[in-house]
Amino acid sequence: MQQIINFILRYKNFILYLFLMILSLGFTIQSHSYHQSSFFNSSSWIAGNIYQTSFGITSYFNLDVENEKLVEENKRLRKLLFNKEEPYDSELDSLQLTYTISSGKVIKNNYANPRNYITINKGEKDSIKPDMGVITSKGILGIIENTSNNFATVQSILNEKSNINAKLKNTNHFGSLVWNANTYNVVQLIDIPRLVPLVIGDTIVTGGMSSIFPENIPIGTIQKFDLNDSKSFWNIEVALFNDMTNIKNVYIVNNINRAEITALQKETEKQ
Repeated sequence: MQQIINFILRYKNFILYLFLMILSLGFTIQSHSYHQSSFFNSSSWIAGNIYQTSFGITSYFNLDVENEKLVEENKRLRKLLFNKEEPYDSELDSLQLTYTISSGKVIKNNYANPRNYITINKGEKDSIKPDMGVITSKGILGIIENTSNNFATVQSILNEKSNINAKLKNTNHFGSLVWNANTYNVVQLIDIPRLVPLVIGDTIVTGGMSSIFPENIPIGTIQKFDLNDSKSFWNIEVALFNDMTNIKNVYIVNNINRAEITALQKETEKQ
């Protein structure tokens, strides 16, 4: 208490000055409408900025929650998109499904090796099985290869063993999507006949000839092309839509008819 009294006595002149200045400002604002308006406008500006800053901080810490909501909404929309040709009622969940969609997150991503794999945080307990397709919001990513109870590895499209059916969006001519292990953001489309007209910038999408991916999932655009050694087919360089160095959220696509299709095809090949 003595220290407080000593402080007041030491700075009594300044404290008196500050008190009189605040008092005079109060009288001035109260007696003049112009000053009153300016004061309240300034107060509103300060308060607005404080609220805006507070909202920005709160929004930042809620990003994960909002991101999860977006992932779930995208999952529902893709479910509708991949099954759009099937009959359905007013409710999305009543679709006569061909494809089901699950969401997941990447916990490890390789892109600098000849045979790259991606690990995701979903596994057998989430009904994830080998040979399911994996995509992102921008396009195709790879195919499930192995699973454990809680995790799965994905054979990336940046893998020398990868071979996926793909086509030219404009003409529907299809070939095989492979990777020559040279560049992480470019893959190759082969087996397109030389008579097919090509244009730099044309879009490449999944062809739908396999039982893994739905048709028309984006892959990338034509970066350049030339003829192969036999001069019969194009070698097409495809710039990927996905940034393969920065993958976080993924969607796992399951064709519920795949087992039946595969069994039928194997039986036919035996004949």
